[in-house]
Amino acid sequence: MSLTALRRRHPQIVRGVLEIVLILALWVGYSLSRLVADTAMGPAMHRAHELLRFETVLGIHWEVPLNELFTNHRVIGLLGSYWYASLHYVVTAAVLLWLYRLGTRVYAPARRALVIGTLLGLAAYLLMPTAPPRFITGYVDVLSLHASDGWWASDASAPRGLGGLTNELAAFPSLHAGWALWVAISLQRHARHRWVRALGWTYAVGTGVVIIGTGNHWVIDVLMGYLVIAAGWAAAEWAPRIPVLVSAPAARPMPAAAAPLPTPAPAPLTRSLPTPAARSRLD
Repeated sequence: MSLTALRRRHPQIVRGVLEIVLILALWVGYSLSRLVADTAMGPAMHRAHELLRFETVLGIHWEVPLNELFTNHRVIGLLGSYWYASLHYVVTAAVLLWLYRLGTRVYAPARRALVIGTLLGLAAYLLMPTAPPRFITGYVDVLSLHASDGWWASDASAPRGLGGLTNELAAFPSLHAGWALWVAISLQRHARHRWVRALGWTYAVGTGVVIIGTGNHWVIDVLMGYLVIAAGWAAAEWAPRIPVLVSAPAARPMPAAAAPLPTPAPAPLTRSLPTPAARSRLD
């Protein structure tokens, strides 16, 4: 069966598969950016120290106390490691699926915002490789402390044995933080219940705390991650429409209630006048 015939017979399945392929392509680009990124440690460490000095000037150098919190308390460190290694994939994918089921008008702008923000982050990784705090003396790699308790390796949050395929200098900006903000904005726009919207913002803030506390990102990384996703939303709303390969299913219109059939009006009563012959007989 040709692709055209398949799309005609099973449009929903084809649209869903194409969406999965697109999202997987983004994930592969995010994970494999190291293959084309500069891996020179000297410039990456220099940028990290420059960020650290900039944070000190702004008074937002919060990495040390947060890293100590996640290092000194095993439960917090273990939960933070699982959060860092898994939730940005699981939660983002779940919200994408939820938006897809809401229909094209809701899904397409949100998907475009995610794509644009992610591409901006990948461009920054390629142009400005930056070392995370865990590469600098005085900071602890919390995930490495708990590598035996999870599926990740000691050199990255990727599954054990695949750490060499990830970009460990992809710290600035943080797409962990950016994707979490994307989730919060999506829930704020389309979730019906207030507690769900509040949960989205809690997730965005919690992700920022976790990625700093585990020694994987600077505070500036988090703020810039938020910024690239905010730019993605702005571009999705105001820039010319980016071509979309596939569309989510449109919401089905609710069937209109059948209107009652009009009751026919009764025929008017007519009274026939007697003929002259009949009147003569009556007389």
